Amino acid sequence: MKLNLTRPIAFFDLETTGTVIGLDRIVEIAILKVFPDDTKEMKSTRVNPGMSIPYETSMIHGIFDEDVKEAPTFREIGPELAEFLKDCDLAGYNSNKFDIPMLMEEFLRARVEFDLENRRFVDVQNIFHQMEQRTLKAAYQFYCGKAIENAHSAEADTMATYEVLLAQLDKYEGREWEDRKGNKSVPVKNDIEALHSFTNLSRPVDFAGRIVFNEDGIEVFNFGKHKGKCVEEVFQAEPSYYSWMQQGDFPLYTKRCLEKIWVRWNEKKVIIKQQTEKTVVIDRADLKDNQHRGEQRPQFQKGNFRPDNRGNREEGPKKKTEPITDDMLELLKQKFGK
Repeated sequence: MKLNLTRPIAFFDLETTGTVIGLDRIVEIAILKVFPDDTKEMKSTRVNPGMSIPYETSMIHGIFDEDVKEAPTFREIGPELAEFLKDCDLAGYNSNKFDIPMLMEEFLRARVEFDLENRRFVDVQNIFHQMEQRTLKAAYQFYCGKAIENAHSAEADTMATYEVLLAQLDKYEGREWEDRKGNKSVPVKNDIEALHSFTNLSRPVDFAGRIVFNEDGIEVFNFGKHKGKCVEEVFQAEPSYYSWMQQGDFPLYTKRCLEKIWVRWNEKKVIIKQQTEKTVVIDRADLKDNQHRGEQRPQFQKGNFRPDNRGNREEGPKKKTEPITDDMLELLKQKFGK
């Protein structure tokens, strides 16, 4: 089918360092420009974001820091992109909520003029979601072929959810699924562990998704300025971040999960301190006896000690103390005028 166009429309997609529009950056952009005569032009480029790409994000889109270190920055390609998109309507998947705002942030940051006035925006995801509703009622009709009686009552919805799962197991038995990295599997099977893995792909720690597990099973923040960073490493560098979150408007379960990590981190600190510290105990009675016997603390002279490679001080060669002579006294007298 040929699109009925009065001017070009640009379908585009972004890969980014994350999903926070004000903080994250573009690492790849692809644009398919479709003209009214149905001719097409594709433009695609990697972008150096000027920041590290979190490992968890790289595992989704397959773009790592090494892949973009020689790529141009958005400031360098911005004028060319703006010219390519000139007089185009814009289209994408979830583009109204993410791709267009993210693109505008980059244009503004690079100080490249790009006007959204008098453009039309087509978000394919919105067509999908509105025509194929993602409600329990729609799912029950789609999978079970019948309407829910007494919809929105807890009991009816619970029974419908159970029946939908049974129907899904029948419908998708043996059905192959491919993730964004190209890995293929048969995830929907009559096994609760398998269903758990498939329905918790984001691996949240707190269900709200503020803290998630990375590929190594380590808790990392999934929002804000520390997005992608290990929670314990943030505690080490900025302990006040824990207090800020505990006092902030976060879900109580998120705070509870954060507290568990905080307690565990502090316990590890105590163990490490106990293992590395050496305590020297001085018997006060022995010290008093030494003082009574006229023993004095050793007097250290400048230059008698040098640091070893552990930061400790070890004794070096001592200079021989010379007796004070009349000539030395005379020199001092001349120097200080006395």
